[in-house]
Amino acid sequence: MKIDKEKFYRVLAPRPVVLITTADKEGRTNAAPFSFVMPVSSNPPLVAFASAPQRHTLANIRETKEFVLNMPSEHILDKLWICADSFPKGVSEIKQASLTEMKSATVAVPGIEESIGWIECVLEFEKEAGDHVIVVGKVVNAEIKDIFWRDGEFDIPKAKPILHVTGKDFVVAERVVNIK
Repeated sequence: MKIDKEKFYRVLAPRPVVLITTADKEGRTNAAPFSFVMPVSSNPPLVAFASAPQRHTLANIRETKEFVLNMPSEHILDKLWICADSFPKGVSEIKQASLTEMKSATVAVPGIEESIGWIECVLEFEKEAGDHVIVVGKVVNAEIKDIFWRDGEFDIPKAKPILHVTGKDFVVAERVVNIK
């Protein structure tokens, strides 16, 4: 079946979803979900996400040059969706969703305590790409809650990370298939 080429990304589903936290120069926090996100380099460690140009997330990163990728799990999916709402600049989606800010190890931007893990980044560069802006961040710190790390690996069945399909549709990852 032929599909509309502008909807190609729906075939690339499900995609990991993260809650990106930022702060403006006054320190007012923001959180927004993104599923156009991917690692791009191990050495140096770089991660990228695509943002619509009008997002508060992008404006805040341009001001402070810092952001945190928070990995949510199924237990905060409803709160993640609240963070997707359009709030006026300066209104904290973190507070609106009743999530908990936590101090990050290396950047001024807080993480979200209820997350599985956190990737702290400083802006490496940005590049316009069609109707989005690709933001590439250098990873300056990465952490995961101990209970989700087993034998040097991410314990996916225990963590139950969420993946975005489209709109309000998500997948909860609970099983790993190993090719022998």
